[in-house]
Amino acid sequence: MTQGGTEALKGEDWAGEMGARWLASLDRFEGMIAPIGTALLAQADYQTGERVLDLGCGGGATTLAIAEAVGPQGAALGLDVAPMLVAKAIERAASADSHARFVCADAATVRLDEPPFDRLFSRFGSMFFETPVAAFRNIKTMLKPAARIDLAVWANPRDNLWMMEVMGVVRRHVEIPPAVPRAPGPFAFEDLAYLEDVLTGAGFSGMEAVAYQGKQPVGGSGASPEDAVDFVLSSMAVGRVLDEAGAVIREAARSDLVELFRDRHIPEQGVMMGSKAWLVTARA
Repeated sequence: MTQGGTEALKGEDWAGEMGARWLASLDRFEGMIAPIGTALLAQADYQTGERVLDLGCGGGATTLAIAEAVGPQGAALGLDVAPMLVAKAIERAASADSHARFVCADAATVRLDEPPFDRLFSRFGSMFFETPVAAFRNIKTMLKPAARIDLAVWANPRDNLWMMEVMGVVRRHVEIPPAVPRAPGPFAFEDLAYLEDVLTGAGFSGMEAVAYQGKQPVGGSGASPEDAVDFVLSSMAVGRVLDEAGAVIREAARSDLVELFRDRHIPEQGVMMGSKAWLVTARA
């Protein structure tokens, strides 16, 4: 076993490398999390004429769906820090003749020249702030009083086998430091008490959460075990760790991941692995 770089899993540069990785595998990333996004959109139940801010919109799929729900009388504005993803979202909106709009900016500090929004939506876009209370406090300034927010955040890693089983395989080959609780990253808000403290500290109230549990296709719907492994190694942070460890270790880990994914593969569906997220609501 070799020592993995401690920086490799420490943070995600969404404006740089991670944004580029997401763009390169956009359809596969979106295919993995689409069921959870659909559940969050159903929970939000947007109505004609509402103005909605989509936080961490990525390639814009959820913003386009919101725009369709609120109609031209409403507004759907996607906000993301990754310029390459915002550019793709703008391209998609133009192709779909959608009235969705997009801004590339850091939600933690941006001041939008916009009327306040009725609603806030975020599918896995709210967990990466270095100073989350200050960030949500800034986001609150963009919302009307008592505006409702709907967030999807990952639950405990133990309940997300798509992450834990992959990490278990990778740790056979490289040493990876344990995650720091509450640090910016996919599982920053796994502890709902901590998320409620963040939101309360930022001036939000009445937080409620329901669990979403299901299976999601690693590498997108219909991916073969080999394709799913290629997706993991090219797109997720563990791929960087294995790249640094060298070709021999990387290939050994790849072989083990293929074996794992073959055991989890369902024909015509893909590599299906358990996931759990929290669907959260609160009021500004």
